[in-house]
Amino acid sequence: MFIERIDLYKYFGIKRPLTAQGFLNVYIRDQSKEYCPNRLRPAMIVIPGGGYTWRSDRENEPISLTYLNAGYNVFSLEYSISPVKHPSQLLEGAMAVAYIKENAKKYNVLKDKVCAVGFSAGGHLAGMLATITDEKIVKETLKRTPSQVKPNAVILSYPVISSGVNAHQGSFNALCGEDLSLKEKLSLEKRVNKKTVPAFIWSTFEDSTVSCENSLLMAKAYKENGIPFELHIFANGQHGLSLANEEVNTVNVPVSEWIKLSLAWLNGRGFVFKDKNKKTDKKFLI
Repeated sequence: MFIERIDLYKYFGIKRPLTAQGFLNVYIRDQSKEYCPNRLRPAMIVIPGGGYTWRSDRENEPISLTYLNAGYNVFSLEYSISPVKHPSQLLEGAMAVAYIKENAKKYNVLKDKVCAVGFSAGGHLAGMLATITDEKIVKETLKRTPSQVKPNAVILSYPVISSGVNAHQGSFNALCGEDLSLKEKLSLEKRVNKKTVPAFIWSTFEDSTVSCENSLLMAKAYKENGIPFELHIFANGQHGLSLANEEVNTVNVPVSEWIKLSLAWLNGRGFVFKDKNKKTDKKFLI
């Protein structure tokens, strides 16, 4: 395995805001001559949650290793948290996508098969990447086109979406401060459009921290705009389940199926590995 830590601000030649993060941790499978000498893989960007005030370990390395084991090359994003405000987080996510696409050959990834999986507030950041990477601030800062900084799919795990009635106010306060117009602007169910990328969305009915209404609102917006999505609302389970297994101390057997469901959904969207020397695509085992 090849492991590397990338300073995104340094790579893009952008001055880092005070106390900002913006690092990308790389987990890449070796190209073994014995069993996969010419294999190109989809990429998965892991974005942990934490209300934009911290980043959850439970939603970071265990998730990264699970997708790595499923055949993906994985990139974990250390995005900025409070007191750093928007648009730093959006820019860092966009930088991560652009970096992976621009270095696809180096990392043996398929640059048109980049997915971001986000949890809670990390789900909000993944949702921003799905919906608003065409913002003027992104174009002017990164000097990249929307297609260069947008993932090809997202997985939104018990995501923070709406700044309305069912908002997780702590996340929006940490991201936006007291700017009500910005909170409205970053209420993502209102930002879905025809250019939004497909999404796999899941939550639980019992989530009392980030109501599943967030996921329902996002799915409704996807349906209204004709964007493909898959939605799962599990009956039981509180917030922050991650893999919902022993590894992360949140055992919930029914909910733990979400990871297999997400892989099956991605397989169906062409997120499969390819051999450089063959035309046939191969699906992952799930």
